[in-house]
Amino acid sequence: MSIDKLAETRIPTVHGEFQMLAFTSEFSEFPHLAMVSGEIDSNDVINVRIHSECMTGDVFGSVRCDCGEQLDTSMDFFGQNGGVLLYLRQEGRGIGLVNKMKAYNFQDEGMDTIKANHALGFHTDLRDFTPAIEMLKAMGISRINLFTNNPEKVASFETSGIEVVERKALEIDPRKENEAYLRAKLEGMGHFLQKL
Repeated sequence: MSIDKLAETRIPTVHGEFQMLAFTSEFSEFPHLAMVSGEIDSNDVINVRIHSECMTGDVFGSVRCDCGEQLDTSMDFFGQNGGVLLYLRQEGRGIGLVNKMKAYNFQDEGMDTIKANHALGFHTDLRDFTPAIEMLKAMGISRINLFTNNPEKVASFETSGIEVVERKALEIDPRKENEAYLRAKLEGMGHFLQKL
């Protein structure tokens, strides 16, 4: 997969000052993004979070999931300590916003997040983390601390040429609105979760 940098600009945020880099994606109007805090030295171990777009959580503050809180926690940490947040445009574990809304309706009828995706004819998780790997390579990053609870993200680096020096937990306190969702990630997808 070939990925190209499209633009770069300074973005001051409530979490600190970042450089925003836009990279090509399969949707020309919606590039993948990197939010970079601090200097990137190819000899350093860089803090990294791969975050898949979640409009409901990231933008509107939904607590049906833990996505928005994970995004804010990452941005806070990176703003203070340096790091790179990679924002991939693959809403709803790759099924898109409209299908995610339909899956939510199935969840309201008693299905968990995995069974809801299956009821719509999708696999459990359709995301591809290859663009994140290519973005890191384009930035000259070869050694990372990966902030994730998802074993699939860790596994995606096994033959990438990028070394995961350490996996860092990014666990949000469960809420009554997302406890079942988190339990499905723990029991059905093997996520590293300790707070349930």
